[in-house]
Order: sequence, then structure tokens, then C-alpha cells
Amino acid sequence: MTSKVPERIVSLLPAATEMVFALGCGERLVGRSHACDHPWAALPTPAVTRATVSPKASSTELHQAVTTSAQTGKSLFEIDRDRLRALRPDLILTQDQCAVCAVSPADLEAALADWPGPRPQVIRLSPSRLADLWTDFRQVASALSLADEGRSVIGPLKARVVAVIERVALLRWRPTVACLEWLDPLMGAGNWIPELVELAGGRPLFGEAGKHSDWMTWENLLLQDPEVIVALPCGFDLDRVRQEVSILARQPGWERLRAVRSGQLFVTDASAYFNRPGPRLVDSLEILAEILHPESFSPARYRGEGWQAWTESKPGGPR
Repeated sequence: MTSKVPERIVSLLPAATEMVFALGCGERLVGRSHACDHPWAALPTPAVTRATVSPKASSTELHQAVTTSAQTGKSLFEIDRDRLRALRPDLILTQDQCAVCAVSPADLEAALADWPGPRPQVIRLSPSRLADLWTDFRQVASALSLADEGRSVIGPLKARVVAVIERVALLRWRPTVACLEWLDPLMGAGNWIPELVELAGGRPLFGEAGKHSDWMTWENLLLQDPEVIVALPCGFDLDRVRQEVSILARQPGWERLRAVRSGQLFVTDASAYFNRPGPRLVDSLEILAEILHPESFSPARYRGEGWQAWTESKPGGPR
């Protein structure tokens, strides 16, 4: 018996929302998470989740909230069960990777516990490397009976990755890079980020491809003394990251860091790109290539919108 093609989709993951629109199914989206802000066409769709911590909280306060959540088991997100039921989804897209970044499987299971009638199909995405992006796309496309459309979306994305690899292959210099996923306390970016750094022509100093990000010390950053530092705190846009970098500037030994002395500290729109394993993960790769090898990736398409040198955002610095 052929299963029914989903016509009413709720996405609880920003990356999944972007996939739905990339597959040409935006009109089927009836509900989204509070963080699903791209593309703009998704914004009128009602949100069915909310964060229990203010997004305006400081890095330290957010870290404390995450620590408390881990100790008490209280979720950082809430699902509006009544609204979710009223939307009558037949497919829910969610994640099975990080309870800090989005609604967890436990959150969703609680919301579906006394679901009236047939439960919607649930697809849980769990990306940890670049290749998982293609797998997730195929999985979502298959669930929507759009396998051919999925291949037509994946093909150009892969071609862009290959284009970066081919250009980087001609370069000899591979700078050491520290990608920071949190600034207070410090966290080195893991999962797909070390892989993207390598593909973009750098040598990642912290984090391991395919594994969750891990905490690190300021002393270790000083000891490794990277040639390039890229700030990409989880969930922060470009303006917020500009502000947060001041936390690092107050640390002892800041001025001695090679990346600071040479103007190789960069801030990014981490929320739109690096923290979101959807179609714009390829944009993230291109951003890193522009940062690490500006002479080979010119003109810089994303400069000022996706990334910026920290000196450019300082008072009196160039704009």
C-alpha cells in the first residue's frame, strides 16, 4: 500500500525549514520553530515553540542556563501543544543532536504523548559532518516523494563544494585556525566545522570533525596561538558576535595572540550559516575560504553580511 504524501509539515529545526523551501514545498509548511527565520517566506507561518531563556541574555547567563538545564532536566524550549494539534501536521521535522540548539526528541515525544488520532510521521535529523547534509536532504525529499527534486538541489550544492576544493588545491599556505563556538567560557567548534576549515584551506586547531564541540581553556588558546581566529558563537548573528568578542579582548595575553596582532580575527553571522546544517552550510564553506584565502576568493561575496574582520567593527575601524 502506498503511503500518503505529507501535505502539512511542521518543522522544528531551522535547517529543515530551509530544506523544505529548497525543495519547493514552502506552501506545505503549516508550522515552524521560533528560530526558523529563513527564508523570509517562512516567517508568516505560525511558530509552535519558544525559548525559555531570553535571547538577549549574556553569554555567561546563557551558559548558566544550559548548565542548569543539564542538571535539572528542564528543557530550554517549550512546545505549544494546543497550537501544534490545531495545525494537524502529517509530518514533523525535528533533530536528534543537540538539546541546547532546538527542541529535543524528549520535548516532542511529550507533546505527542496523548495525540488525538493518528500520530504524524516524525523525521529526526542528526547531522555531524558535511556528508550528512546530503543524507538529510535525501531523507526529507524522500518523505515528500520528491527524490528527483532532492537530487536537483543537492547537485549544485556539491558542485560549489568541489569548486572550493579545486581552488584550494592550488594553494600551498594552510594557516592554523581556531573556530570558537562559544566565548564565555571558550568552546572549540566541532561537528562539521573542522571539516569545513580543512576544505577551505586551513588547519583546525580545536574540535574534531564528526564529534560534538568541546570546552577549551584560554591558556590553551594562547599556547596554540592560531594564525586565524573565527568567532562563530552558536545562535548569534553578526551584530551580536561583534559585541561578544569584547569578552576575549579583556582576557590576559589578548594582545599577544598572533591572530590579533596581524588582524586575522573574524566575526561571523553564525546563526545564519555555521550553526545551521542546511543548504547554507555550503555558504559557510565559501565564507571560510574568503576569510582564509582572500587573494584566491575575490571578490568576497559574503563580506559585511556573513563575516567581517574584527578590526572593521571596532570604533574608528574601517567599514
